[in-house]
Formats: sequence, C-alpha cells, structure tokens
Amino acid sequence: MFDPSAMPRPAMSTETFAALGENRVAYIRAIRSEEVAFLCAEAPLLPAGHRVFVLHAADGTPIMLAHSREAAMADAAEREIETVSLH
Repeated sequence: MFDPSAMPRPAMSTETFAALGENRVAYIRAIRSEEVAFLCAEAPLLPAGHRVFVLHAADGTPIMLAHSREAAMADAAEREIETVSLH
C-alpha cells in the first residue's frame, strides 16, 4: 500500500516552486470580454458578449490580451515563452 508520509520532502521551497517557469512558461485561457476589467485596473473596457484570450504567466499574472488563441500563441512565441495546456 502507498504511504505518502514515507515520501521524501521536496528540496525546493514553496517560493522557489512558485517561481518555476516564471517568464518562460505561460498558459492561455479564454474568458468573456466583460471579465477583462477584473484582470487589472488598466485593462481596456470591451463590449460585452465576446470571447477573448489571455496569456497568463506561470504564476497567473496576465501578460496580454488577444482576440484569438492563435494571436495569443504568436505573442508568446515572439516573447520566447512556451505555452502549456491546463486541464
């Protein structure tokens, strides 16, 4: 039987683990245009009812907003950021 308490503790601190992939790994998430205002105070006001795509840093910080998934992926590639899938 598997005993998780027998597993060795990770050698990485929580802060180090959270920073893993920072500025090199990102993910893309689709949201409704009316949710954009909740990302940050400087976000543009968009007409309601549209689907937009946000490129997020590994820590969840929004990097950029795009009208399509392909545009967000192209921006990530231009910035030399690898995009990963979230499930």
